[in-house]
Order: sequence, then C-alpha cells, then structure tokens
Amino acid sequence: MSTDRVWVVDDERSIRWVLERALTQNGWQVDTFESAEEVLDSIQKSVPDVVITDIRMPGADGLELMSALKSSNPDLPVIVMTAHSDLDSAVSSIQSGAFEYLPKPFEVDEAIDVVGRALAQVKASTSTHKAEPDDDVEIIGRAPAMQEVFRAIGRLSKSNVTVLINGQSGTGKERVAHALHKHSTRAAAPFVPLNMAAIPHDLVESELFGHEKGSFTGASHTRQGRFEQARGGTLFLDEIGDMPPETQTRLLRVLSDGEYYRVGGHEPLRSNVRIIAATHQNLEELVSQNLFREDLFHRLNVIRIHLPTLSERREDIPTLAAHFLASAAKEIGEEPKHLLPETLDYLAEMPWPGNVRQLENACRWIAVMATSPTVMIQDLPPDLLDSEPEQTVQGADWEKALRAWASQQLSNTKPGEPGVLLNAVPRFERIMIQSALTQTGGRKKDASILLGWGRNTLTRKIAELGLAEDGLVE
Repeated sequence: MSTDRVWVVDDERSIRWVLERALTQNGWQVDTFESAEEVLDSIQKSVPDVVITDIRMPGADGLELMSALKSSNPDLPVIVMTAHSDLDSAVSSIQSGAFEYLPKPFEVDEAIDVVGRALAQVKASTSTHKAEPDDDVEIIGRAPAMQEVFRAIGRLSKSNVTVLINGQSGTGKERVAHALHKHSTRAAAPFVPLNMAAIPHDLVESELFGHEKGSFTGASHTRQGRFEQARGGTLFLDEIGDMPPETQTRLLRVLSDGEYYRVGGHEPLRSNVRIIAATHQNLEELVSQNLFREDLFHRLNVIRIHLPTLSERREDIPTLAAHFLASAAKEIGEEPKHLLPETLDYLAEMPWPGNVRQLENACRWIAVMATSPTVMIQDLPPDLLDSEPEQTVQGADWEKALRAWASQQLSNTKPGEPGVLLNAVPRFERIMIQSALTQTGGRKKDASILLGWGRNTLTRKIAELGLAEDGLVE
C-alpha cells in the first residue's frame, strides 16, 4: 500500500464509506471524519497529503475548514464536494484555494482521478492560492456542462488571459462575461460591453477607439471609445464574428502592440483592458471563408468557453423558471407564481430555440398575465402552447433523432474532453426513471418492473442521479 494519506470529511456516512472503500482499493491510506472539528483536532498530530471535504456540514462548513487548513498548511490540496451546485459554491471553493470542485453525485472514478492529480501536485510542490469570493453575479446551473463553465470562471479568476465564449443566442454569454469580470482582479474597474451586430459598420471604429473633434462629419467633439472607457477593466466584444474586416485589422494591431489611435488622432493611446469576446457563429468556418482574420482568431481563442443550449441542460429548467418567476414578481411587487409539476414537465420537453432568454421572457409573461398563483399548462404564453414539445416532434422516429444527436455531439467533442456517454447515459436514465414513476403514480416497485430493473437498482439509480434530492420522487 502507498504511503499517500487521504482524509475524507463528510457528515453522510454513505459518502464516507464509498470513498474510503474506493480510495483504499486504489492503494491509498484513508481516514474518515464526520465533522470539520474532528479534522482540526487531528491535524495537530499529523498532516495528510490530500483532504476531500463536503461544504455543507453541521458546525464549521467545508470552506471554513479549508481556510483553517490552508492557514497552517498552504500547500495542502483540498478537494471540495457539495450537492449545492451553484456558482457561489464553485467560485468560492476555487477562489478559497480548493484544488478541485466535485458536485454531487459524482462518479467514483472521477474522485479517484482528482485525488491522483492532487497527489501529483503535492509531489511537484505546487501551491494553490486563495482569493476572496464575490457574490454579485449569479448564474444558475446544475447540469454538467454548466459546472464546467463554473470551473472555468473560478480557474480564470487570477488571470487576465483573453477568453472567447461560444454559444447560441440567448444562452447567457454576456452573463458569463460579466461573471468572469466580477471574479477577476479587474473587478473594481469598469465592465464595458459592445455588441458588434448592433453598430453600423462605419461607426464601429469610433465606438471602439473614440474619435477626435472634426475627424468626420458630425464629430463635433472629442469622444472616448470603449477601450478608454474600460481602462483597467474588461472590454466585452459580443458577436465578434460581425466585426468588419478593417476593424479586425485594427483590433489585431491593438492586441499585438498594446497601442491604438482615436479616429482622426495622431497621439498613440496605451491599451489596458482584458478582452472577452463572444459569438454564436462558427469562427473557424468564417476563417475558412476569409470572412474573419485567422491571426485575430488565434489571438482571441486563447481560452474558449462553450455555453450549452437550454435543451442540453433541461435539468436546469425548474430552477431557472423558479428564479425568473421570483425576479419578475419582485419587479412588479407581487408574490411569485408557482408552476404545477405537469407544467414543469411540459416546459422541460419544449425545444427552446431561444434558450434561456426565451424561458426568462416566458416567466415574465406568466408573472404579469397568468391570473392564478398556481400555473397550469393552459396558463402558459400562447407561443409556447402553439409549439409542439420536442418529444412529440421526435417521437415518430426517436432512433433517427438519437443518431443525429450522437453524430453532432461526437463531432464536437475535442480530445481530452469527457466522453459523450458520460453525460448522455445519466440523462437517458433520468428521463426513463421519471417517465416510469409518472406512469406508475410514484410506485417504485411497479416502475422497476416497467424498466426491467430490480427495486434495489432503481433505488440506487434514484440516489445516484439526485432525483430524491430534487424532490422528484418521494
């Protein structure tokens, strides 16, 4: 057995047992603890190589424990895990010095891999740095794809590197850009957004770089551009694919030389901004069509964050809907309306071509127009009632639809990314379990028979997929 020592801290006995067994079988020495207080007592006598801790626990929580451990052992890797999968937990964990963030439920193999990397870090004598969390920005997402976005925000919190955000319209690209700014070292300086698609081409350079008085017809005074307005902060260039070719050339020069001129100006100005760009277009395809400069693309594409469509994160729809309904109710000074389970099921099957923005608009409509505090399907906006749920559209040939989806996902998966099945299989099982329980009125025994499983298997799957925690089963 290895001499590497791993401590597991969780108030749930089942989690401690599973991790102790899996990590021990991998050859590591494992000690388990029920509370942070027990760990702080034991750390006085010996120090482990890695700590895995839950965040939400009675007494001191995981972040408090990590802070105490790091104060005396700054090089100790701490892996945090929690069922409360939100941006605050992810960013707070990583900024406080966590080596990694594991949202429950997670695969045991994933935990083993993370512990292995943490031990490798110890042997390489690499430190982790702490930072104070910022609570101003909230992004909701329990889906695995959104968890990756949260991790990226946390990991980029100490970097000024250029970021490119990809995602369809309405997926929340500006929200992510704002979160990247708020959780960065430039948070105290301005965040300045500029939508390339909303500006006439002949005014883009003036908007970006400013202009001198008299430089063109209508320039009655000197005007600062967005680069100057964002000095010391972040410049968010939305829909970068719509930037005119001549402006692409000037932007490339700024990124290369760090200097620019106002339109009609002769004195160089020094650039001091972090660039975050976003687009719903395929920039590689635009490059191949000579519509976007390849050298500029590589300058922008340092770190890329991909935002999933709403249909790719359907498990987030109930939480997003509740959040938007509460926000809309607050705006109009009324109590939030509540969606019936069958209404949520209907919404979960919609195609949502407008993504999160479409859901937000629908919730605003419900808050104002629905007459009852309890929202039935017939109370939804007319455009949603006129749109067929995705399961109806694809029900006639689900295998063909699945084959097309699989082909698309496999073609978009990059080397080193998690395999498609790691996300697809849990989603498939979740839908089958929900449908079977609905069919049987929540009777697990009958549902397990319909699924071809034993009752114990169904119970285990419900726990693994977090269905009981989500309130989807009794």
